[in-house]
Amino acid sequence: MSPRRGLDIQVILETAAEIANQEGAEAITLAALAKKLHIKPPSLYNHVEGLSGLQKKLAVYGLEQLLKELTKASVGRAGNEAVHSLAEAYVSFVRKQPGLYELTLKAPGEGDSDYHIVAEQLVELLTSVFRAYHLREEAAIHAVRGIRSLLHGFTSLEQKGGFGLPVDLDVSFRLMIDTFLAGINQSKEMKGQPQ
Repeated sequence: MSPRRGLDIQVILETAAEIANQEGAEAITLAALAKKLHIKPPSLYNHVEGLSGLQKKLAVYGLEQLLKELTKASVGRAGNEAVHSLAEAYVSFVRKQPGLYELTLKAPGEGDSDYHIVAEQLVELLTSVFRAYHLREEAAIHAVRGIRSLLHGFTSLEQKGGFGLPVDLDVSFRLMIDTFLAGINQSKEMKGQPQ
C-alpha cells in the first residue's frame, strides 16, 4: 500500500504532537492518530513501526523542537542573560507543548541513535552557555544538570497545579534562576580556584 499523497512523517509527527498537547501523551494511539488524519490505521505503518516507533520519533521531534527554541534564545547572548533567556524559552516550550515535552523525557534505548544525537546537541548548547562562567569541564556538566533539574521541576509542578499560592509564578521563576546563577558565580570549587 503506497503512502497517501500529502501524508509524510512531518505531518504525522505534527498531528501526533497536537494530540499529545491537547489530550496528553497517553492519548496517542495509532487509531486516534489515523482518525485525526482521516486515514486507516494500517496506512501509518508506511511511516512508523507501530506505536513504539511513533513514540521514538516523537521523542526525537520534541527534542529537535526544544533545541531549536533554546538555540534561538541563546543567539547573541552570554552569561546570566543567556541563561535567563534559555530558561524562559524552556518554560515557554513546556507551556505550549506539554504533551510533546513529556514524550522527550523517556529514556531512549541503546539503538536510538537519532535521540542520542539531538540530546548531545542539547547538552552541548547548554554547556557552551556555561563556558562564560569559566567552569571546569566537569563543573559545566554539573551546572547543566542543575539547570535542567530546576527547569523540569518547575514546569512539572506548574503542569500538575502544584503552585497554589496566589503569588506571581514568573517572579518566583526569575528568583529561582537568579539564585542558581548566584551560586554558579560564587562557586570557586566549580571554577577550580583555591578556596
